[in-house]
Amino acid sequence: MTRPDVPRPEAFDPATLAPRLPSPLRAVEDGRFARHGVRLLLKRDDLIHPDLVGNKWRKLVPNLRAAAGRPLLTFGGAYSNHLRATAAAGRLLGLDTIGVVRGQELADRPLNPSLARCAADGMRLHFVDRSTYRRRSDPATVAAVLRAADAEEAYVVPEGGSNADAVRGCRALGEELRGRADVVAVACGTGGTLAGLAAGLAPDQRALGIPVLKGDFLARDTAALQARAFGGRRGEWSLDTRFHFGGYARTTPELEAFASDFESRHGLPVEHLYVAKLLYGLVALTEEGAFPPGTALAAVVTGRPFP
Repeated sequence: MTRPDVPRPEAFDPATLAPRLPSPLRAVEDGRFARHGVRLLLKRDDLIHPDLVGNKWRKLVPNLRAAAGRPLLTFGGAYSNHLRATAAAGRLLGLDTIGVVRGQELADRPLNPSLARCAADGMRLHFVDRSTYRRRSDPATVAAVLRAADAEEAYVVPEGGSNADAVRGCRALGEELRGRADVVAVACGTGGTLAGLAAGLAPDQRALGIPVLKGDFLARDTAALQARAFGGRRGEWSLDTRFHFGGYARTTPELEAFASDFESRHGLPVEHLYVAKLLYGLVALTEEGAFPPGTALAAVVTGRPFP
């Protein structure tokens, strides 16, 4: 059910949330790129909306339309930015939200700051064991979770918000960058943003994904998302899997130092789990000669540090 004190979200209009679109594209001077003849641009998707940040805006808005006022149930880990954005959308629109959280053991512990923010925004947290969570794409498992969460009427959004609607929503990101860069790079969790971005770029541009998780599954998942959204592969895109720093939600002292240095150089608060890994990877690739002199390289800033 929806909350009575706000307009019903069946008539949801994204303009009511006053997004900043298209998001700004800003050139930054950085000697690590300039000495190789590469021009670095930052696509500031983190400035789209104060609560629905970056690619979360682009993914959630199509799903909010599709939900048509039904409660939203979605999946995430204990530090999921997607859960936080979904909870914020629920607060702003008066929409009930349920977050299915990986790790039954977390139910008996104090909430971490990320989950506490979700709860403060009105999200009902439903903890499941890791075996159940791994089967989150199985229809029978989803049906059982909906029953257990007393949310059988909910509209289900997958982990990370990546489904066909979300991928089509992210296509606008590529369209905003047509003619503005040769290579557009983005950090990847589930592949949905990369899938849409690549589809929106012009034929003479290419997209580069920097996964933040270990493993070689993301190329397959990104291609599958494009197939569901567009009927087949779209655009030129590739992945470099070397910069995950141990996996999702993992960092190292080296990455932390890099993020702090980038912040001091450019006055940009760097989110560490996605954006820092992207920027670190781009510096390393530039030093390896991966981008020819004269390349305009755009990095998509998909999020910002949460307090």
